[in-house]
Amino acid sequence: MLRDKSLIPLSRQHQHALALCVRINRAPLTTSREVLQWQAEVQQHFALEIQYHFAAEEKEVFPLARRTAALVPLVEELLAEHARLRGYFEQARARTLDGPALRQFAEMLSVHIRKEERGLFEEMQKYVSPKELERMGGNLEEDLAPAADACITPTEQILKRG
Repeated sequence: MLRDKSLIPLSRQHQHALALCVRINRAPLTTSREVLQWQAEVQQHFALEIQYHFAAEEKEVFPLARRTAALVPLVEELLAEHARLRGYFEQARARTLDGPALRQFAEMLSVHIRKEERGLFEEMQKYVSPKELERMGGNLEEDLAPAADACITPTEQILKRG
């Protein structure tokens, strides 16, 4: 299904986060230095984009989705995942993740994003009126403004410098 224009900013941010997940999964993560660098990148991604993304979903998207009874269980599941993912981001900030935990984080974030894209967003487009989606989109634009220019995809050279 073609994505409603009101959800496109969230979908773009999902692409950024999925790119992070792919890069983590491809990284060797064999040295403590590599693990520390990846934790720094995860922390940066949260600070520049994901914290705003989660807050916007929780303020605008999830309440609107909850108006459809069939979506309530999915919204509850996504909220619980936000809490668990915030735990991973906090561990990255504290530099307490190891290589396997970074990979678990990447897997969980990837599954979470696909659940939002293929489940929540698709269903919302079926059940929520175009007018409500448009109103939500305007609110999302404001909520995501602090992260609007953040596209975090540093090169391997940048990672090696850290």
